[in-house]
Amino acid sequence: MTASVPSASASALDALPEVARATAQSAADVEALLAGGEPVLLKGLIEDWPALAAGRRSPEALGAYLMSIDPGGPVPVMEAPPASGGRFGYSADLREFSFTKRQRGLGETLDRIARGVGVAGGPVIAIQMLPLASRLPRFVRDNAMTLVPAQSEPRLWLGGPVKTQIHNDRDHNLACVLAGRRRFLLFPPEQVANLYIGPPDRPPPLSLVDPEAPDFGLYPRFRDALAEARVAHLEPGDALLLPKYWWHHVTSRDPWNAMVNYWWGNPPRGLENAGDCFLAALLAIRDLPAGERRYWRAMFEAHVFDGAGQGAAHIPPRLRSYLGDMPPHERAALKRQLQMTILKPS
Repeated sequence: MTASVPSASASALDALPEVARATAQSAADVEALLAGGEPVLLKGLIEDWPALAAGRRSPEALGAYLMSIDPGGPVPVMEAPPASGGRFGYSADLREFSFTKRQRGLGETLDRIARGVGVAGGPVIAIQMLPLASRLPRFVRDNAMTLVPAQSEPRLWLGGPVKTQIHNDRDHNLACVLAGRRRFLLFPPEQVANLYIGPPDRPPPLSLVDPEAPDFGLYPRFRDALAEARVAHLEPGDALLLPKYWWHHVTSRDPWNAMVNYWWGNPPRGLENAGDCFLAALLAIRDLPAGERRYWRAMFEAHVFDGAGQGAAHIPPRLRSYLGDMPPHERAALKRQLQMTILKPS
């Protein structure tokens, strides 16, 4: 999907092609949608949630609901200065972020957020990634989500008009809006080179580009990313199903916003974790001579990225070894072999 993007103003971003709408009534439906590899908007997914009903009444009603089920204890709070315009990103030198992180009480934080609604020139405050199962367990019982794996712990995001800079997740994401409107600006995973992603050792790595006011002189390839971008506009009650690795910029459109999300799908660390294997490839392949890199690029294309397996199609299936479909016992044997090799002193 491509679109002509003459500029990158907020209105131009709003007018980008919208993601498709879908319905899901079971976990199997969600898995089928994820297999399609595209984000989808699930309208009215959480209509039966008590938290949504409170959020629709007023910010005060949702705050009172959360306080009524709060057993006490600190919550993770992020705060950006007024000059940030609510943009949560990097500091000028890329060594730090433009916001602070601290732990504060829920009631104190809700009061600070409420006092800032509609007040110009104040800091932007948000509760970020509050783990609801351990911190507000009654919320999880009262606002059930049966479409995601049971181990996927819901997290609460609540605050002012925050703009979260372009980033991605190594998990699938189901984002459910409780209050306020949100815009997700979305880029396919393969746009990574056009998004100018920042330092990888300060997670999550963020894009250096402000998509609402991009400097095309500094970041010319961002025009190509915008040509492949799409958008999702979420109202309270809606949810966005986002497959892992999709890049997204999230704008909270109203003075008071709340969302719950679920992450799942990232395998354990180690030999079968794609992220860890990528880091190993940086050590083993990136600095090889050009001719050797060409060989390994061809090997990966033939045997890793070619899902049809044409690179080994000429070998009888019983003789393909790890180039063919590996049953569990062969996968386990290969893992043991690699573990022995990797752990052997060099």
